[in-house]
Amino acid sequence: METIKVVALCGSIRQASYNRGLIRSAIEISKGSITGVEIEDGDITALPMLDTDLEDGERFPPEVEAFRQKILEADSFLFASPEYNYSVSAPLKNAIDWGSRPPNVWADRAAAIISASGGTGGSRSQYHLRQIGVCLDLHFINKPELFVDAFNPPGKFDENGDLIDEETKQRLRKVLLSLQSFTLRLQGKSKLHV
Repeated sequence: METIKVVALCGSIRQASYNRGLIRSAIEISKGSITGVEIEDGDITALPMLDTDLEDGERFPPEVEAFRQKILEADSFLFASPEYNYSVSAPLKNAIDWGSRPPNVWADRAAAIISASGGTGGSRSQYHLRQIGVCLDLHFINKPELFVDAFNPPGKFDENGDLIDEETKQRLRKVLLSLQSFTLRLQGKSKLHV
């Protein structure tokens, strides 16, 4: 059975962030109940702020080179970001921008977006990320969507930022299955039923 490699990118660099909790839960779900999906945390905390003066021709700082290589080796991506001022977080945008420096390492792969934030659960940041994805040539799944209002009702996450709400975990599992199916379709492989 074909295994797809998913790199998960969290837009929050805070260890106990709810979005990081969504990624931890996605990794747990993929290991426990989805065959053929391997999710790796694409840590962006070591990336310097984008500065083209740090580039040397087509060479990048070591942290950026390692990050770009991880992106190149992925079959698809799982983005999780809080919403800041109707948009994605600065750390995530920075990572996206480093990956888009020529040659663009994001192109022609599947992606899914999940988010936990206040109010609308990060919906506006997700829609903005979709716009950014057009420039990157990313192909986002359309359904299901996962916007988690992290505060209302309370109790979806524990004090460590871990997702504890079973209904949200089931919704997250459906996102992962959709990402798996879409990734395989883009790769020209048959749809996998789990």
